[in-house]
Amino acid sequence: MAGEELASYIDHTLLRPDATADMVEQLCDEARNYSFAAVCVPPCYVQLSKDRLGPGTLVKIATVVGFPLGYQHAKVKFLETHQAIADGANEIDVVMNVSAFKSGKYEEVENELSDLAKFCHLKEAELKVIIETALLTPEEIVKACELCAAAGVDFVKTSTGFAARGASVEDILVMRKSLPGHIKIKAAGGIKTFADAEALIKAGADRLGCSASIQIISNEQNA
Repeated sequence: MAGEELASYIDHTLLRPDATADMVEQLCDEARNYSFAAVCVPPCYVQLSKDRLGPGTLVKIATVVGFPLGYQHAKVKFLETHQAIADGANEIDVVMNVSAFKSGKYEEVENELSDLAKFCHLKEAELKVIIETALLTPEEIVKACELCAAAGVDFVKTSTGFAARGASVEDILVMRKSLPGHIKIKAAGGIKTFADAEALIKAGADRLGCSASIQIISNEQNA
């Protein structure tokens, strides 16, 4: 896989708490220049990203909802999603309510995700669900994937990047076996090299969330 092809898998990401407007504008410029799939930015910078990327751009705008812990009230997540799409986001990365999931409240988790998926699809946006694999056993990863599939989401995503670890090949393999083929997988967290990225894609990832995007596609020769 060439670096140019890998770029098409990458959500060029800036979610650090000290992100500035200037940093987001640079992120958007880099995403356009390198033809990354999307930028993933804090909700407060969605409108800025839309303006910076300009009309007709092929770079999608992703933002986060219920981030990074996921246990906000479902109504708050819905309001966040509504505002993000109104500001210009066309991909929503929502954190699953891991607390409710761990408490066995599977119907509550599925209903929340189903409502968000229906709303996103009504607005021609896609929903990615972050299940935070670092906090789950392999059996729980399978169950979370089953709930996401039943809810009709577009992607299941491994990680926020704020937990003890990010994506692993083992997680992706379990997720791919547990999801129907039409639901895609996003690997995120701790992806630093071309070899890391390529291994995750080979395991079944369809999209990669990376903050070191340029470094990754530039070290192809070291893979």
